[in-house]
Amino acid sequence: MIIAVDGPAASGKGTLAAGLAGYYRLPHLDTGLLYRAVGRAAARFDNTEAFEAEAIRAAQHVNLDDLNPEALGSAEIGVLASRVAVIGAVREALFDHQRRFALRPGGAVLDGRDIGTTIAPDADVKLFIEADSRARMERRARQLEARGVAVDRYQLFHQIEERDARDRLNPNGGFFPAADAHLLDTTQLDIEAALRAAVAIVDGVMATKAPRF
Repeated sequence: MIIAVDGPAASGKGTLAAGLAGYYRLPHLDTGLLYRAVGRAAARFDNTEAFEAEAIRAAQHVNLDDLNPEALGSAEIGVLASRVAVIGAVREALFDHQRRFALRPGGAVLDGRDIGTTIAPDADVKLFIEADSRARMERRARQLEARGVAVDRYQLFHQIEERDARDRLNPNGGFFPAADAHLLDTTQLDIEAALRAAVAIVDGVMATKAPRF
């Protein structure tokens, strides 16, 4: 079973995807960490002509076994991730990594921004997670503060808004719900309620599908 979980930054898609992976005992890939790793690798070339080339090189050599959410979780790296994500050659380099993960025997859960539209358009279940910008800002702020990071909420809110705009305008991104995606708004839901809702969607979809042989 392949489960694709898409949505904007801090919508809760990563936490939900991890919860679904645990519930169904499937491997999980947070594809956003790939872009964050590439963004961090190219960070020292930011605002130089070498930025794009370095981002492409980093994408070609990314290691799925070396994606540390703690090290890659800052808002600044998130902004860099959205910048490298608009580079077509970066997306091409990362596509194979994601596709191979999705096609693991037994299935997988992947979360990102174009899983259901580009990486795994044949996924058994597609979820698109939504939440309003202020709720997402507050969630991300609490995540960062839990790590001991001081947060400027005003700045963080605008970083999230900026990332949303860049993602929506990304000509290589396909950042929109797939036609057969199930929308789940988590603005008013805590993680337990959101996970229950997501499990109900997955179970409902799978109940209508003929078993694969």
